[in-house]
Amino acid sequence: MRSVRARAALGATVVVALALAVAGIAVLLVLRANLTDQAGLQAEVAAREVAGQLALDVPYDELEMGDEEDHPVQVTDEDGRVVAVSKDLEAISGTGTDRVAPVVQPSAEGDRHGGEDRDDDDDEDRESGSADPARREVSTDEPDFTNGTATVDGDRADYRFASVEATNSAGLTLTVHAGSPLAAEQRAVASVRGAMLTGLPVVLLVVAGVTWLVTRRALRPVEGIRREMAAITASEDLSRRVPEPGSHDEIARLARTTNETLTALEASVDRQRRFVADASHELRSPIASLRTQLEVGAAHPGLLDVPGAVADTVRLQALAADLLLLARLDAGERPGTGRLDLGALVHEEVSQRTGDRIPVTVSAAEGGGFEVTGSRTQLARVIGNLLDNAERHARSAVAVAVRAEGGDVVVEVTDDGDGVPGAERERIFERFVRLDDARTRDEGGAGLGLAIARDVAVRHGGRLTVTDTGDRGARFALWLPDAR
Repeated sequence: MRSVRARAALGATVVVALALAVAGIAVLLVLRANLTDQAGLQAEVAAREVAGQLALDVPYDELEMGDEEDHPVQVTDEDGRVVAVSKDLEAISGTGTDRVAPVVQPSAEGDRHGGEDRDDDDDEDRESGSADPARREVSTDEPDFTNGTATVDGDRADYRFASVEATNSAGLTLTVHAGSPLAAEQRAVASVRGAMLTGLPVVLLVVAGVTWLVTRRALRPVEGIRREMAAITASEDLSRRVPEPGSHDEIARLARTTNETLTALEASVDRQRRFVADASHELRSPIASLRTQLEVGAAHPGLLDVPGAVADTVRLQALAADLLLLARLDAGERPGTGRLDLGALVHEEVSQRTGDRIPVTVSAAEGGGFEVTGSRTQLARVIGNLLDNAERHARSAVAVAVRAEGGDVVVEVTDDGDGVPGAERERIFERFVRLDDARTRDEGGAGLGLAIARDVAVRHGGRLTVTDTGDRGARFALWLPDAR
């Protein structure tokens, strides 16, 4: 099942089916329990009516048992023998004994407590009201309830039986089992269950259909996004954008994020194209110059400008190295994890610059503990590029200072040149960008030094900024996290 709509509809249908099944079972159980309790209450009332008559010594054959069909009654003595049953009761179960034929009791004949004379005395006591009331009682305890069956006048049915105890004047404890039919409970439960079973498929079909329609409507913008993305892929036109729905839901956020991604991708591709074009342009000039010199040397060996050819070759080598480093940085090359002293690295780089036009002054304590984490080669390249830039623009002074500030190690390179205009202070860090006064390729670079320096600084968790010195000239500051 590869369709999201189908999976959503199926999932919603299964969840609703389970919920309805659980709810239906709960309703049936509660309904059955309530109706069963109601039948038990009716059975208890019938049992207590008969028990009250027994407590008043009403003879067994004169007991009024109400509607025998609705409330079958069975009376047993302390030994479990049946002493009375309701009329037309043919069979019974669930009361402890299934006998329905009464057994003649001696107490009923007047022989259990002294024969006829005692019976006569009891009759007199009843007539005079002098019998001991403590010996006549109906149990007030909660009756025992059981389920069983009874056959009355040939009709067998299920009943809820209540058992109530009664004690007569002779001290004989009798148990009355009275039943109430469960037919109403069974019909009600069957009716509700049938309605549920009939309505459940209809409800599930409605849920599945509604879920299918709602999901299709909700996913319609996604299909539009997919089609547009497919068209962009086929046309390779990154200027196109996917449609953004007017809603403020997840799909609208997806469309906006997709367009933002397309914008970033378009900018990256444009940057790569400009990079390739600028690199080709920068490479063409020294290659053309070198070719011309070699062709002249081949035709006229005495006119070969060997120093110029060497200079062009060196320039090509430096440019190729810059392009290679930028390619590695763009590919996500991570800096090293080694620790190095930035002050010592600055002293080392300055000491190797013996052919500079302007001497460089350094203010950084030897072994000053300016430790940072990263690639020694890349950071040396940054310092070298900053020094090259300062040498190119300075009039008479270039200075380097190393200090610790706010958890960072800062390297400042200053010169006394013309400085950098405020509007150009970010643009000079773009690739192949040179200000107008540095456009000559003989003295200026290819416009990659500062771009490489900032990329390396950012990948080391730092930053590279440029400000003026307050008088004239420029101050480049490299900020790197202190390794300590």
